[in-house]
Amino acid sequence: SYLGQIKVGGAQTYKNLTAYPVLCKQLSALDYITLDEALSQGLIEISEIDKDGSVPELKLTNKSEKMILTLDGEELVGAKQNRIVNTTMLIPKMETIVIPVSCVEQGRWVYRTERFYSEERLASPALRAMKAEHVHHTVRESGQYRSDQGAIWQQISEKASRRGARSNSMAMAEIYNQDKPALQSYLEHFKLEDSQVGAVFLINGKVVGMDCLGKTDTFAKVFKKLVESYALDAVDWFDPKTEGEASRTDVDSFLKVIAGAKVENHKSVGLGIDLRLDSPGCVGFALTYGEILHLSVFARDKKSGNFEAG
Repeated sequence: SYLGQIKVGGAQTYKNLTAYPVLCKQLSALDYITLDEALSQGLIEISEIDKDGSVPELKLTNKSEKMILTLDGEELVGAKQNRIVNTTMLIPKMETIVIPVSCVEQGRWVYRTERFYSEERLASPALRAMKAEHVHHTVRESGQYRSDQGAIWQQISEKASRRGARSNSMAMAEIYNQDKPALQSYLEHFKLEDSQVGAVFLINGKVVGMDCLGKTDTFAKVFKKLVESYALDAVDWFDPKTEGEASRTDVDSFLKVIAGAKVENHKSVGLGIDLRLDSPGCVGFALTYGEILHLSVFARDKKSGNFEAG
């Protein structure tokens, strides 16, 4: 139903990154705020689960009278080590829950701050795709939204080495800091369109993934860090021979792959239902709460099974 409502706009391209805007005029009336909004207004507290901490879990308290949408891959900075959120969640108002996370700072396990805060970063699509694969298996087997922590650390370490991003704690954040000028140059070439709820991204002429939100204003709020996250992989995989090679035909084919994927329903960590999508050509998920709040799907290479476009 959601895929039937959307339209794909004209391509926006800079170097080896192309975004096809996803447009939808269907307006959602669901009232919630984003994680960054909640943190900036002091409406949410996120901390270690207890004084000793647990790498794959954090405690989240929603102090707002509104629900809070927390997106897959959003980075939480501080406490004993930086983490990323393992799946998109809709947090009930005025409740405390335990959320599943993955560490993106292997070399630190000491308090830097009591509470987590945001520097408005998302994990790269390659990292999120791999994590989505892990979560798909663990939620099916145990009902827990867990990742393969060792594999995440390895991917961050390899990217940091390629990018020359040296950090005593092997922090994902240092890769962003290292490539900040390049990421800014990419960001300047992508603009929001009217009725835009998402985008399909291609790197080096190949579809990498699609992220769509249920509301235009929600997508507008995360647009900058979403583009930067895809640019992080575009910079890493840059191939000047593939600049401008993106094809609308490939986008349409990817949407058909998504429509044909197998879907598994699971109870979400917060409100709603978590749908896990899987096929030889893609892996991803959607969070629903009477409607689609976030649809996130990554292209899988049918031969290798990996997610890199480089």
